[in-house]
Amino acid sequence: MARDMTDVQRMEQSLLTDLRKPIWRPFMRAIRQYELIAPGDRIAVCVSGGKDSMLLAKLMQMLTRHSEAPFEAVTLIMDPGYRPEVRRRVEENARRLALPYTLFESDVFEVANAQDEHPCFLCARMRRGCLYKKAKALGCNKIALGHHFDDVIETTLMAMLHGGQIQAMPPRLRAANFPGMELIRPMYMVREADIAAWRDRFGLEFIQCACRMTEAAEGGQIASRRREVKALIARLHERDPKVEQNIFNSIHRVQLDTLLGWKYRGERHGFLDDYHKFTQD
Repeated sequence: MARDMTDVQRMEQSLLTDLRKPIWRPFMRAIRQYELIAPGDRIAVCVSGGKDSMLLAKLMQMLTRHSEAPFEAVTLIMDPGYRPEVRRRVEENARRLALPYTLFESDVFEVANAQDEHPCFLCARMRRGCLYKKAKALGCNKIALGHHFDDVIETTLMAMLHGGQIQAMPPRLRAANFPGMELIRPMYMVREADIAAWRDRFGLEFIQCACRMTEAAEGGQIASRRREVKALIARLHERDPKVEQNIFNSIHRVQLDTLLGWKYRGERHGFLDDYHKFTQD
């Protein structure tokens, strides 16, 4: 008779069997297609406490056992100023998922929430810097974040509609202020609905951002552009079920010779540069 499995073992088995198609395969496809992991990497998997980063930490932990290219994954949790009950929930979920973790504290919420303008931007920037610094101190050369497919397409549309530019969220990025460090997004091709289905299937309860600004937004005090874009995509999906994949595909198939202007490595270019050159030739 087969031995009884623990909850964690059942979860891991599920990710490799019935959840293999919606979660494990796109996770592995992104790693291979964008060459996110190399032999000898030591990767800090940054866990905020939400469903996305928690699943990423679990997937990366499992991959260390199955990968042909040996690498290390360190689950890194930053407490940016959580309330005690929120921090307990984060740590309890990490233990429930059998994720050994390193936790450190920062004053990110205190500093960011004191700002009247753009506190979320400052919070994200400070958190990223703290994570890079701690990861480097732990001997890591990469940090992994839990951004997924829906984050990618929503960010693309937000940049166009609210930022006036065509800008994608790359699957990997060199750290500007931390030489030798790199950011990777292994769940780049995993859909948010499938992450939520995994969470609900195993009765897991994760936190949101847990800061003052998020709580205000949930109460209707702050308009969320990301929610608006998410709702827009959902409406477009009703007419064309392929719309999400088309947005994703578009950032892989940019027709550069049709664009009027672009920026590459800090230098601006315009279509007239090549247009006049071609005409003169």
